[in-house]
Amino acid sequence: MSEHQKIAVLGGGSWATAIVKMLIENLETVGWYMRSVQAIEHIKENHHNPKYLRSAELNPKYLDLSDDINYMIANYDVLIFAIPSAFLTSELEKLKEPLENKTIFSAIKGIVPETGLIVGEHFNRKYNIPLENIGVITGPCHAEEVAMERLSYLTIACIDKKKAELMSNSLKSWYIKTKISDDIIGTEYAAMLKNIYAVAAGIAHGLGYGDNFQSVLMSNAIREMKRFIKKVHKMKRNINNSAYLGDLLVTGYSTFSRNRQFGNMIGKGYTVKSAQLEMSMIAEGYYATKSAFKIKEEKSAKTPIIDAVYNVLYNDKDPKKEFKKLTNKLD
Repeated sequence: MSEHQKIAVLGGGSWATAIVKMLIENLETVGWYMRSVQAIEHIKENHHNPKYLRSAELNPKYLDLSDDINYMIANYDVLIFAIPSAFLTSELEKLKEPLENKTIFSAIKGIVPETGLIVGEHFNRKYNIPLENIGVITGPCHAEEVAMERLSYLTIACIDKKKAELMSNSLKSWYIKTKISDDIIGTEYAAMLKNIYAVAAGIAHGLGYGDNFQSVLMSNAIREMKRFIKKVHKMKRNINNSAYLGDLLVTGYSTFSRNRQFGNMIGKGYTVKSAQLEMSMIAEGYYATKSAFKIKEEKSAKTPIIDAVYNVLYNDKDPKKEFKKLTNKLD
């Protein structure tokens, strides 16, 4: 990955929009694939995404917009995937251009439902992309605060340090600070797991639990995350770093967190289906819960919080009773 390689973002949601905003602070041209032709035309004319992060100004002078995913793959060297995990497979089925020799960065904080793999593993196993050509962009960072240019922090993970540094330099600005890591598997699993714990935090809030319980829940969640990640990818890491604990806290507590909002509705009595219909954005934690539960069963990990969320979302258990049982398992 040389300094002159071209970067494209694939996805049209809030996080994709935030990443594009960060990139145009530093690059002359940013490729941007969106499915919606109407959204593309709106951005060209009005300089903002019509559906997501409307406050983020996007100068089309710096954008190469297209609704053709194969155009982006043919013309750009570095591809940042910011497509919700639930739709990734259907988008990849459109590919006619090869992904070999491309550098892939995942900004998807979830698991691919069809394979049960985090995105990096999915590209590695299904598309034979070498691990050194795969990276992860993770928080703690909410798209909404990027739009408001509030100070935010990113972690860029890649085995190839130079690729991580070049991506880091492409994203940093006066309001974005970046650091690099070589823990691509751990950071991506953490980004997936924190969405589940945010759903749990939301359910607890919806049920009427207060700040005291929320603090205990988050304390137990980071320890549960550490056990889980250690089972799937053992290496030396500090789970209290921003990419793990920081991302967990902002997702579990922030009013911008869609996963917390989703859980809050479940706690207040919404069915899963009605909560999903009510939300305009995907709650990745819903899909992640099913995959994480399957992985923890295979790895024999102790995960009482994931178990409780799984029972509520997939076994139709009463949230009040399930969380009452959970309170006796936390310390």
